[in-house]
This record gives sequence, C-alpha cells and structure tokens, in this order.
Amino acid sequence: MNNLENAFGAKFTDKKDNLRTRTFEMGGHTFRVKVPLTSETEAMFDRVKNVDEAKVKEIYDKLAVEAEQHKGDDGYEFKDDDIIVNGRSLKEVANGKVLTENRITELVRLLVPENKDFDMASITYADIEELFPFSIQMDLVNEINNVISPGYSSRGK
Repeated sequence: MNNLENAFGAKFTDKKDNLRTRTFEMGGHTFRVKVPLTSETEAMFDRVKNVDEAKVKEIYDKLAVEAEQHKGDDGYEFKDDDIIVNGRSLKEVANGKVLTENRITELVRLLVPENKDFDMASITYADIEELFPFSIQMDLVNEINNVISPGYSSRGK
C-alpha cells in the first residue's frame, strides 16, 4: 500500500479496483473494463510490438500463394524476398496483421470476466476471432479505447 492509498483508508483499499472499473454496453451486454495503470499500459504496448516472426511468415506465405496466381498481372511485382502488390509489400501487410491481432488481444484482455476464476491473460487472438467477426472486434476495441481513454478516439471523431 502506498502513502496516498493509506491516506484514503482501509475502506478505499477494499474498493479501489471498483474505481478503475468502467462499463459500456454493446449488443445488449454490459462489459466491464479495468482501466490500466501507466505501467500496465506500457507493458501492454511492449507486448503489442513484440511480433511473432513465425506468425508473420505464416501469414505472408498464405498471401504469397494467392499472389502467385496473379504473376504477370499489372500491379504485382515479384522480388526475391517479397511480393509487392499495388505498391504494398506483402511482408509489411503480414506484419501489420500480426500487430493488429496483438493490439486487439491486449485490449480484450482488459475486459473483466463475469467468472472470477477466469484468467483473461489466457485469451488468444484465435479465441477472439472464433467469437467475433473482425468488424465486431473493431467495434469492441473502439468501445474499450473510449472507456480507458475517453478523451481519445481511434475513429478520429
């Protein structure tokens, strides 16, 4: 317990997690979100940036197979280590997809589970993808962002 927490007393200490929990409704369900501390946010950003190169390669390989069907078409440039489609590197696209999946996963992990014994750290992107289509994932992430950072919006409002 730090000095400030101590100043507010034991009653505050017992309920301090409630202060950091906010809610939003989506699709008729009320979601609870734990607002992260600065140190938790920094750790989250570090995990988002930690890209699994094997996963990037797996996604790139799938994209490359599809691109191979367009060999010789305008807008497709095949290099030794990459494929450029309309000026965009497929390696960069694959990397961006992994970063996006990491970001979605980290934000969903901020949700407070109804089941108190459930550890949200065990959630994977595959779990999220199985439950929600991508457009719903983006709506969910926007709602979480609005709750934890109400002055900011990822939609540019």
